[in-house]
Formats: sequence, C-alpha cells, structure tokens
Amino acid sequence: MTRSMTPDSPLGDGETILTSFRADRATYIQANTWLAAGAMAGGMLILWLVGNPHVWTGAIGGFAAVAVRAFYMMSEELSVRWDLTNQRLLGPMGRAIPLSAIKNFNTLGNMVQLVTHSGDKHLIKYQHDPAHIIATLKHVAAGGTP
Repeated sequence: MTRSMTPDSPLGDGETILTSFRADRATYIQANTWLAAGAMAGGMLILWLVGNPHVWTGAIGGFAAVAVRAFYMMSEELSVRWDLTNQRLLGPMGRAIPLSAIKNFNTLGNMVQLVTHSGDKHLIKYQHDPAHIIATLKHVAAGGTP
C-alpha cells in the first residue's frame, strides 16, 4: 500500500487546519548543492589518501551520486506537506502528533526536528525559515493562532 506524502488523518471534533508547511524547492536545491560539494571534496580526499593519481574523478563521482539522488527524490520530497491544526501536527504517511506530546523543537540546518515526550522524532524538511515554523508551533501549542 502506498502512503500519501500529505496528511491523511481525519480531523477530530472541533479540530481545524490552521496552516500548512510544504518543502521549499529553492531550499531543496541549495541543500543538495552543499551536499554535492561535500561529496565531491570527500571523494577527492579519499582518492588522494589512497594514492590514486586521478583524484579529480572523486569530484565527478561525488557530484554524480548526489545529483542522481536529488533528481530522483525531488518530486517526492517536494510533495511533502505537514498540516498544523489547533490540536495536532498532521504529517505524511499517517503521522499525527498531538501538540501536547511535543517536548522539544530543534533546528537542523533547513529542517525542524520535533521530539515527543515518548522520544519519537519527526523532521519537517527543506524549510526556508525553520525558526518561524518553530515559533508558530510553540505559539499554537500555547493556545494561540498562527
């Protein structure tokens, strides 16, 4: 069974969607550009350390690996949506996190990490302004509106 990359959990009584968070295309491209640069440097370093005279091929291999993955995953990653309701954060593949269950909010580059009291971790990836999302989530969890 294929699960949707958008929330499919039914809304409860009195629950309304306040806002949605979608992956940002420019942020996705930027993140994968930095990943490719790191993979290129790493590939060249490894080949240099093992004494390979064709160090430059590490750059090609690192770039190709990240570029193929980024191209292949782009449509799926950019279709992800999280919906914030007045009671829960609804995510892809049936995720439904009560706002009261969220213990910590962390920023990991362009991602927002949510950690629940039970230790579950969820990522809202490829966000242009993760700090704004965290502020919105905290405000709604405290009873406010976005």
